[in-house]
Amino acid sequence: MPPRRRSTAESSETRSGLLDAAERLMLEEGYAAVTARRVAAEAGVNVALVYYYFASMDALFIALFRRGADRSLTAQLEVLRSPQPLWGLWELTHHQTSTALTLEFIALANHRKAIRAEIAGYSKKFRTMQLETMSAILDGYGLDPDTWPPASVILVMWGVSQYLLIEQAFDLDTGHAETVALIEKHIAALEGPRGSQEDDFTSTGVGPMIGR
Repeated sequence: MPPRRRSTAESSETRSGLLDAAERLMLEEGYAAVTARRVAAEAGVNVALVYYYFASMDALFIALFRRGADRSLTAQLEVLRSPQPLWGLWELTHHQTSTALTLEFIALANHRKAIRAEIAGYSKKFRTMQLETMSAILDGYGLDPDTWPPASVILVMWGVSQYLLIEQAFDLDTGHAETVALIEKHIAALEGPRGSQEDDFTSTGVGPMIGR
């Protein structure tokens, strides 16, 4: 018998469920645990459905990355347009779940060229958006761009968040609290106390799905 034709809503729900399952496996066990069988088992479906919705595991990884990256782009645009853009961007970059997923994709990219190309493409989109907005933000606060280059401010915020997470994975947190406090002291000097920027940035993502 030919397979039963699925409704659009059902297909969308099943596809999302497979992506959710792959994401959970990446966060809990790392990208190497994401196989067709494991994803199917995690989602509670037949393994054949993985290849019904995704032509290959590369296609599944790319779909998962794009989903998180698109959400992160939307979240980033919102915080950069908010009343406290620096606090918003800091909270976004500091979202550990999203950063952890990003690091898994970076590790995966070392073995899969298709993933590397996706990361490169989206990274340019993130960086372009950040630079276009950050220059105006810092200028509005009266900061000298020679003393506070917008590109450097962006890299410090993103880089610190990533590196802290890497060290925490090895149970190392020496200097973390002081570093976070130092960055937040400078942000508070420009924008005042943290307001209501602590929304749920789960990308899943994103949060910061790249943007480096």
